[in-house]
Amino acid sequence: MTSEPALPAQSGDVPDVAALTRVVARQRAELDRLQDLAATAAVLERAKGAVMAQLGCSPDAAQEELQQRAKARERTLLEECWISLGALCAQPHGTAEPTPAEPPAVRTTPGPAPDEIDAAALGRLSRALVRVCTPHDLARCLLDRLAVDVGAGAVMIFARRPSDGLELIGHAGIDRTLAEQWSRVPPVGGIAALDALTTGQARWLENLREDGERYRLIGNPPERWPSRAWLPVKTGESADVVLGILRHREGAFPPPVREHLLAVARLCAGPLHTFGTRPDPVGEAADAVQTVLDRLPVAAVLLAPLRSASGDVEDFRIDAATSVTSDAVGRSGRELVGLRFLECWPEVARDPLWEGCLQVLADERPYESEPFARQQMVSGVSELATYSARVRGLGDGLVVSWVRHDPSDRQEQRLADVQRLGNLGWVTWNLDTGEGNWSSQVFSIFERDAALGIVPLSGLPRLASPEDLPTLARAVGELVRHGRPCDLPFRILTRTGVRHLRVVAEAVSDAHGTPVEVHGFVQDLTAQRSAELALVASERAMLTQHGVLEAERLVAARLQDALLPLPKEPVRLAGLRVDIAYLPAQSGLSVGGDWFSAIELPDGDALFVVGDVAGHGMGAVASMALLRFTAKGMVITGSTLTGALSRLNALLLHSRDPHGSATMMLARYSPRARRLEWAQAGHPPPLLVRAGEAHYLERPFGMLLGATDAPRYEAAEVRLEPGDQILLYTDGLVERPTESIDRGLERLARAAAPRPGAAPASLDQLLGATLEPEGRDDVCVLDIRVPADAER
Repeated sequence: MTSEPALPAQSGDVPDVAALTRVVARQRAELDRLQDLAATAAVLERAKGAVMAQLGCSPDAAQEELQQRAKARERTLLEECWISLGALCAQPHGTAEPTPAEPPAVRTTPGPAPDEIDAAALGRLSRALVRVCTPHDLARCLLDRLAVDVGAGAVMIFARRPSDGLELIGHAGIDRTLAEQWSRVPPVGGIAALDALTTGQARWLENLREDGERYRLIGNPPERWPSRAWLPVKTGESADVVLGILRHREGAFPPPVREHLLAVARLCAGPLHTFGTRPDPVGEAADAVQTVLDRLPVAAVLLAPLRSASGDVEDFRIDAATSVTSDAVGRSGRELVGLRFLECWPEVARDPLWEGCLQVLADERPYESEPFARQQMVSGVSELATYSARVRGLGDGLVVSWVRHDPSDRQEQRLADVQRLGNLGWVTWNLDTGEGNWSSQVFSIFERDAALGIVPLSGLPRLASPEDLPTLARAVGELVRHGRPCDLPFRILTRTGVRHLRVVAEAVSDAHGTPVEVHGFVQDLTAQRSAELALVASERAMLTQHGVLEAERLVAARLQDALLPLPKEPVRLAGLRVDIAYLPAQSGLSVGGDWFSAIELPDGDALFVVGDVAGHGMGAVASMALLRFTAKGMVITGSTLTGALSRLNALLLHSRDPHGSATMMLARYSPRARRLEWAQAGHPPPLLVRAGEAHYLERPFGMLLGATDAPRYEAAEVRLEPGDQILLYTDGLVERPTESIDRGLERLARAAAPRPGAAPASLDQLLGATLEPEGRDDVCVLDIRVPADAER
């Protein structure tokens, strides 16, 4: 392992958007959880800030005041906090509670004037401060509110350093260059912020020319903010923070605005007290550490923890970085100072390195990660390199460094990875000395304790199962005596069961051709062999099942042909011409349950029946035969159509399959009156084609056969005229898997309606125009036509 310059991420790479999104989602989820856990503490701190803004007292005094109020009014502390916040947010215009030090100046007329402040503004600010977790968040929150209230264009928050200088801990509305320029202010005169913090009095800079003679003004140019205020904030016994409000407006701060800004400063003491403002010792040492890091040839950063309101670490701030350190978007060295750790390396949030950093903060024990891979650019060429990360504590902060592994280390790691992923290991035996060497993976494969040492080559066959021992012994003998390579599968018995292994070995001979060494590898093929055996068993089961289904289809098809003979020519029944078509399903091995019947009754009427039994196979054929012959028998013996349907429903309910169901249509034609009476049980309606137009007959009520033991059926009738055509069919003619049945019905009606001057479409033409080319179900159609007078 070397300490050559290393980059934890490829320089110049565009950040992985998906990875950044996952980091943001994780952080938001974690933030929501922390906010729920810290809800009580957040309410308490907001209430303390409100009391501090009202009374001008310290945080500890504010909490004591809240506790006394709660005890006097017999409330819990949490109840009193909410009530105090509500009172602050709900004060009407002109009734703001005065503070002991400074009486408020608030308008009593509705709405704020240009330089006067609505009393509810403090309430809105207090509600917004509940999500403030860092000084930077506080600065952004203040700028959002004060930009409208007082015309603020920027906010800067300085904290006192132990050396009596200032450190910029939060800002909003200024660029990074200006923030870096004013990031640390030495304890010298002519600095308005330092003057306000030293004297404990607000400094109102309202005249650029006069103020520029006394103070060094922030801004390039200073005219960007014609007026500014520096307000000391007490977060402890003394003022340790100064709040800067830089305005775009010229002129003096009116008394109401001054009063409002002073109240804002008091209100901010609560959040600042919560997440702390005193610079860490790391910040004091950052300059010295940066000087040291500038001269180090390794990738390293100095980190300061950033904590949420609940005290948990949510990120780290980079206080120093070596010149060779580069982040995910190509920033390096001092460009990283001041940025957040997860902003520069978002992938760390998912790595063990993050937990390592938290561990070092907690117990101060050093941490070193397992080797991991990262892309980097070397002489303009992308190269995958292996690194390890190290974390050490420094004061209250951390030093994180990345060390690149040299090629030999990477080769060894790659070899170990190959053995692990391929579940194999290398072996060597010296035939002269009897010594040998196994990789650790071979011991794992044989489930052998490494402390027992290797198994001699001559003893290898004894590890195999009895069935494979002779074959393996013969191969080893040929290898040792004649140097013949071997590639042989064999099985071993272990505590976890049988393992399928493979040994590949070759001999190295001396100058006389005598084998003196054997090397090779042993591979565990148990998972592969188990998958192969499972696949063979599955294929056999599929072939067996396919044969059973094919035999069933053949028997069912023959039975269907015997029970449902299809006439080769149109038939004449009661003066009607009837053309019949039955088309079996195009896919699957099972025979369907569609059927028909067309007979002439003893009294000269004609009976037409079409039906569809649910399901396929032998069961469907049996139900079809039962319904077909029973329906004809019932009508022949005098049953009405509705009576026959009711009895067929009862018959199906008490059949071999009590869950079976079927649809059916019965139609009886009387030639003397040309009257067609029909009834249906959950079946599609007949299609009547007359005088070049096609329309469906209105269905009488009828329930699916087998659906209930109390069905109701009704009949309807229609008088047919010479030249009429009526189609009875099963749903396979109009149903398609990808569309509703209504579209299929419309398609059939369009195909059946003849074009002006054209002859009616034949049954074959109808089938060609309506059926789907592939994947359709069984289809049964009765094409019934009333001959024209000239054809009689």
